[in-house]
Amino acid sequence: MAMDPSYVKSEVAKIQWFHRIDLGNGIVTPGMSTPGYSVLPQDLSGMTVLDVGAADGAYSFEAERRGAKRVLAIDYYYWNRGWGSKVGFELARKVLESKVEDMEIDLFKLSPEEVGSFDLVLLMGVLQMVRHPLLALEHIFSVTGKQLILQAHLDMQYCTKPVMRFYPGREFENDPESWWGPNQRALEAMLKSAGFREIKRVWPESSLRYKLRKFRRAIAPRKKRSFLDAMGQEWVVFHAWR
Repeated sequence: MAMDPSYVKSEVAKIQWFHRIDLGNGIVTPGMSTPGYSVLPQDLSGMTVLDVGAADGAYSFEAERRGAKRVLAIDYYYWNRGWGSKVGFELARKVLESKVEDMEIDLFKLSPEEVGSFDLVLLMGVLQMVRHPLLALEHIFSVTGKQLILQAHLDMQYCTKPVMRFYPGREFENDPESWWGPNQRALEAMLKSAGFREIKRVWPESSLRYKLRKFRRAIAPRKKRSFLDAMGQEWVVFHAWR
């Protein structure tokens, strides 16, 4: 039975959201992150999907909407120890009448024995927050049956060799929970080391227009951010296959 919109609005207002999720009836959760659904396959019919670090579940619910036969949302830190909670995920699932499953498990405990294997694994905006990124990718690979979609923060893109920048404090966006910023060469090398054979950058595609926009942002007045930081950092999405 559909929930009363006025009740849903009142419940949404009580929660601190990370994701912006369309709950219908003109209600969109006031999260700070607008998910980029365009990087997901349009048709997930019959597929199994694992959403690692699901937070409020935006990508989980979208995967279900696109036809996935089973979606498992997992999280641990955001649901238990971070500034967020599981309340938003549970409310969205109820309002959307979703069948998305959930499991509270640490990323480093992922294994086929614990969660099984999935056709598609999503790791969206999580990698920079783990202390051991290569080990994390090895665990991700172990439960990936076919494909991984990875959204990641890159740094030091001006370096021609694979390197990673370590953030011991609040160097990245004043966030004490972000630890690493690899450049693209390092991230691709880690994915291959973890076992993925084919890797493709899908967003944003490298182009002169994109580089010019990036340069304009870099020279714009900024506080506590150098020109090299501005030019060397970007968010990207990769598709990787076993």
